[in-house]
Amino acid sequence: MPLSFHKMHANGDDFVVVDARNSANPVTSALARRMGDRHRGIGFNQLAVVLDCEDADARLMFWNTDGSTLDVCGSATRGAADRLMRESNSTSITLRTNRGLLTCQRTSNGKISVSMGPPMFGWSDVPLAHEMDTLVLPLDGGPSACSMGNPHCTYFVDDLTAIDIAAIGPALETHPLFPLRTNVHFVQIIDRKHIRLRIWERWGGIP
Repeated sequence: MPLSFHKMHANGDDFVVVDARNSANPVTSALARRMGDRHRGIGFNQLAVVLDCEDADARLMFWNTDGSTLDVCGSATRGAADRLMRESNSTSITLRTNRGLLTCQRTSNGKISVSMGPPMFGWSDVPLAHEMDTLVLPLDGGPSACSMGNPHCTYFVDDLTAIDIAAIGPALETHPLFPLRTNVHFVQIIDRKHIRLRIWERWGGIP
């Protein structure tokens, strides 16, 4: 059966959006795996399905490339929000996700911002393999962990150019401490208003 979709990206973080409003959700775990295959499918970091919703403009359901689901994806949310705003000729919409209701707005420069809500710092929210302090993980470099609806491991570094992300990222993503794998962030603080950031994406590598 033919399936319409939109392939989009946000700074290299690529995703697929399937609009399933007014119809049954066509995406299954098996189909998500097939679509996520970069050699024989479409390829994406995350897949977002747009569904009907009674208490928001739409509901979003998210899939990883391995066929598992996640609560939210910021980049895919912005992509879906952009299309829905263009459709309704509006500058603000609310989307329902497993993370809760997310308010999306078009900024003065035409970009989309999403209020993702506060991070969750509980070890079981991330989740981590067992109870521990998420502020300083028992890993080299003492990174921190949190969840924004998906797991994040964050290192604060003095010189971002000295970090070999392609070498470090895969081992951290699949470390036993993270049963659902993790996104890995490397942050260099420039001043109180600016940072430099590089990311190793869970399932996707360097965007």
